[in-house]
Amino acid sequence: MNERDSEKMAGLLVQMGFVQSDSQESADIILYNTCCVRESAEDKVIGHLGNLKRMKTEKPFFLAVGGCMPQQEEMAKLLSEKHKYIDLVFGTGNRHRLPEFLWRVMDGGERVVDISEGDEHEISDIPVTTREFPHKAGVNIMYGCDNYCSYCIVPYVRGRERSRPTSDILDEITALANDGVKEIMLLGQNVNSYSENFPELLRMVNKISGIERIRFMTSHPKDFSDELIAAIRDSKKVCRSVHLPLQAGSSRILEDMNRMYSKEDYLALTEKLYAAIPEIALSTDIIVGYPGETEEDFLETLDVVRRVRFASAFTFIYSKRSGTPAAERTDLIARKTANERFDRLISELYPIMTQKNEEKIGRIIEVMIEEADENAFIYKGRADDHTLTHFTGEKKLCQGDIVPVKINAAKTFYVTGVLA
Repeated sequence: MNERDSEKMAGLLVQMGFVQSDSQESADIILYNTCCVRESAEDKVIGHLGNLKRMKTEKPFFLAVGGCMPQQEEMAKLLSEKHKYIDLVFGTGNRHRLPEFLWRVMDGGERVVDISEGDEHEISDIPVTTREFPHKAGVNIMYGCDNYCSYCIVPYVRGRERSRPTSDILDEITALANDGVKEIMLLGQNVNSYSENFPELLRMVNKISGIERIRFMTSHPKDFSDELIAAIRDSKKVCRSVHLPLQAGSSRILEDMNRMYSKEDYLALTEKLYAAIPEIALSTDIIVGYPGETEEDFLETLDVVRRVRFASAFTFIYSKRSGTPAAERTDLIARKTANERFDRLISELYPIMTQKNEEKIGRIIEVMIEEADENAFIYKGRADDHTLTHFTGEKKLCQGDIVPVKINAAKTFYVTGVLA
């Protein structure tokens, strides 16, 4: 979603007549689109801003910081008061006003700090004239989040859930398909709670000519319905991969996190998914060291990992985010203990991931090319189930081509093969 937001802002700049520069040193505008899900991301931005302060003394340029970081009141105050060399500070709800803000900065000589709430213009979406890849694109179907998980800052910086009209989404995807896009990623903090029926939306996108693959991110287990499982199963273009964040395997911890499902609920859901779509690949998010996590709680997480057998996982040691309920907790887990549990989690996950990739050896899978070295005939792409695939073939291929690849070797994070 952050990548999609960056594309939108880049698109607005292109519409204003700017072109992307080759380096920061040659830029007239440097814009940071920020994330605050983890404190390390904020620290990295602050570090970069310090370097840019020195650059501004040598060459004038306009510096803008937008996104989730400024949407936090304390961070907005820090950026506006301590970092006065920043020309523009704006939030998540008013990025459609970027041209107006820049006009006020560049032509009016103002310093603009504006984190006002968004309006219906954001729901109507921002026209995009640029994207990172010619063959695939993200499409927001909704904004914000109503779940308020105890550890998560997103609802406070992204706002409450707002869904786009189905007709707008279909029009955007049709336009993208006409522009050569073959793969669509439907985006939302919880796509399953899309207000106009997400399974039906999948079925409608499945009918759009030119689109060959449909993915979506992210699914909340509490809203993953039987109707959605059926839509994935019945829609030929919907990829056989689902990201289903677990966060923790202990029902006690899940309740404390306000996740609104139990360990048993999660296991029952994954069983239904495997029964309906045996080839489906499940990925997940897991947090280790959440406040109050006991050894018994952690063992419950390992039990889910063993039983579900995830194809991939994003794993994190709990990071306190100011402004969330969990940030007030005093029963923090010692860093040494959290690190040790994290290592044990990885030691369970990686052999499973490796084995699932090894099961593909000897098979022919369909791969969409994402990177191509046409001169050396070396390619990289993703299978339908999102498996990263490196392969060779004595044929010139392009980004977006979908080709059969015979797998001959497997590692933990990718497989290798040859053009079949």
